[in-house]
Amino acid sequence: MTEYLNLGEIVNTHGIKGEVRVQSITNQAEERYQPGNKLLINLGSNQMKEVTVQSYRKHKSFDLLTFKEFDSINDVEVFKTKMLQIARENLPELSEGIFYESDLLNLDVLTEEKEMVGSLKEVLFLPANDVWVVTRPGKKDLLLPVIESVIVNVDLEAGEIIVNILEGLDPDED
Repeated sequence: MTEYLNLGEIVNTHGIKGEVRVQSITNQAEERYQPGNKLLINLGSNQMKEVTVQSYRKHKSFDLLTFKEFDSINDVEVFKTKMLQIARENLPELSEGIFYESDLLNLDVLTEEKEMVGSLKEVLFLPANDVWVVTRPGKKDLLLPVIESVIVNVDLEAGEIIVNILEGLDPDED
């Protein structure tokens, strides 16, 4: 079964010639949105619409795209709030230490002493650095900045992330 990864949400249209405004969550927008690339729009209810990127440009904090299949605002309005995706097999291999968000979600988070902290629930993409949200049973979520002093090791094969919880990061700490 093909796995699909989210690139961003189509938040609105832009102009009248079929351009859409995308709030991207990919940090490789220029590569993903190259003219000619095949993408998918998740319409819900297991329905996908394949589209071909015709043009791409940045505008403020958004990515603006047009698709070869559509040339009017009327054609693309139905895509508002829909997720733009790519099939996993169309993604390149990443260099060491770089991970796809979908590979990280639900991994066990352990201390360096191998004590269970929780599991990775969400990745927040923030300007200074990414933040990993760790859900913990009976406690508040733990927000871990993705920096060398906190994230010690990520082992996808073992399904675990080893962390060093610096003083002040744990809201349930005494």
